[in-house]
Amino acid sequence: MGGTKDSVGRATQRRLEGLSPFELKDTLIGMAEENQRKSAAAMLNAGRGNPNWIATTPREAFLLLGRFAIDESRRTWHEWDDLAGMPGRDGIADRFTAFLDKHPDEPGATLLRNSIAYGTGTLGFDPDAFVHELADGFIGDNYPVPVRMLDHFEQIAHAYLVKEMCAGQAPEQPFDLFATEGGTAAMCYIFESAIINRILHPGDRIALMVPIFTPYLEIPRLAEFGFDAVEIKATKRTADGLHLWEYGDDELDKLRDPSIKALFLVNPSNPPSVMLPQAARERIAGIVREHNPGLAIITDDVYGTFVNGFESLMSTLPRNTLGVYSFSKYFGATGWRLGVIAVNRDNVFDAKLAALPDADKQALAKRYAPITLEPEKLRFVDRLVADSRMVALNHTAGLSLPQQTQMTLFALAGLLDADDVYKKRCQGVISRRLDGLTAGLTVHPPKDPYAAHYYVELDVLVWAEKQHGKEFADWLVDSYEPVDILFRLAENHSVVLLPGGGFDGPQWSLRVSLANLPLDAYRHIGAWLAEAGLVYKAEFDKREQR
Repeated sequence: MGGTKDSVGRATQRRLEGLSPFELKDTLIGMAEENQRKSAAAMLNAGRGNPNWIATTPREAFLLLGRFAIDESRRTWHEWDDLAGMPGRDGIADRFTAFLDKHPDEPGATLLRNSIAYGTGTLGFDPDAFVHELADGFIGDNYPVPVRMLDHFEQIAHAYLVKEMCAGQAPEQPFDLFATEGGTAAMCYIFESAIINRILHPGDRIALMVPIFTPYLEIPRLAEFGFDAVEIKATKRTADGLHLWEYGDDELDKLRDPSIKALFLVNPSNPPSVMLPQAARERIAGIVREHNPGLAIITDDVYGTFVNGFESLMSTLPRNTLGVYSFSKYFGATGWRLGVIAVNRDNVFDAKLAALPDADKQALAKRYAPITLEPEKLRFVDRLVADSRMVALNHTAGLSLPQQTQMTLFALAGLLDADDVYKKRCQGVISRRLDGLTAGLTVHPPKDPYAAHYYVELDVLVWAEKQHGKEFADWLVDSYEPVDILFRLAENHSVVLLPGGGFDGPQWSLRVSLANLPLDAYRHIGAWLAEAGLVYKAEFDKREQR
């Protein structure tokens, strides 16, 4: 495997290390594709985050709902084959029941039937209003009204978030939800609105819990933000030196500094995929209460559904925490772009708006005056919506109705799965892949009930020192760049992984996605990682012999 050292020299590797991991990935893919052409080896891209599974039942329900919605449109008005009206509301629930009775064995029919029962029974929806929202949502013939999220859809998504993000315990005050074009859009809207509304100012001190998804590292450095970022590092290790990817009290206590205005985290983390345990959440809650009550917390919880009993900071500290959740990973729906921002009715963001200096209030009142007669009372969640469309287009804001409809069916599928059968299947797939990856390695991640294992972060230096001693590990650092092993895997085996250092993890760590390749691929990747280690060791031994 020594060829990589010559084909991509250390100086070039050092320059490439300055790129975002997702940009470096393109270089690695190019090398992997070249090896693929030469050797006919299949490229194994474990750098991607989107899973290679999809949730079928809620998609089947969406398609069956669509057939009914088209029938309803034609029922309203049908002069020509390719032109119809808009679904009508009166009596639509009875017609939908009759439709499902005619198609009892169609894929998705059971979920739709149970969804209507859940909405009308558990949530108390008016049957016609609920079914009309579903049918009209599929058709997509209207702008979203309300613009944040349709009424019934918001209540269903709220119930889903309580189940999956709050361990089933509803907060004292409910969350208001803003349906967004995935977690990506949510991040953009939050950063921009926080600056526009003077909740954060360019140059403010913020905290990042690292390792973390790279945009949370890169966005604060942009000129329009220029935040002073304090890193809260996951430094905890086991007695034998393996990373736990948890945060020690000394790291969490950095949040006592009241000059830190906001905390950003991904929970479970990316790449380690480890959730904040209860003790850490409680310590953060205590710090907020006693030392930093105005701390604004933004938590991205996309991987929470992969950990049993997951509880977000939006549950522990609902007043301080703005939650971001995307349906993309759990349901295999990255292309649908489905996400929500959750803001509790009682929140520090609105309190910060109320405490702004008069000059700032007047400037913001002028900004939002075209959409409300009382702009000073406009809540932060509604400002997020308006800012997402530059205020002037607030009336056409919001996630498209077909997207909201599919999101709602995903949420309903999760809510109605009382035994978490789907969750257990997803977790089982990931668990088998982790076993496959680590079978060929002599150092295994510690058993961890807090780990989602959607990704695994492997520290090459920990392996090197545990296997062959500190002298070997020091030689590796002196002789190679941390990304060298990535280039070797790409050039020799068409394997693409991402550098953990790019996520502000250990420089010699690697991120492996366990979500997007077949089981055998992970067995091969584990074996090739072990083989790369033996090649390094052979080079070290040769040096010793000289």
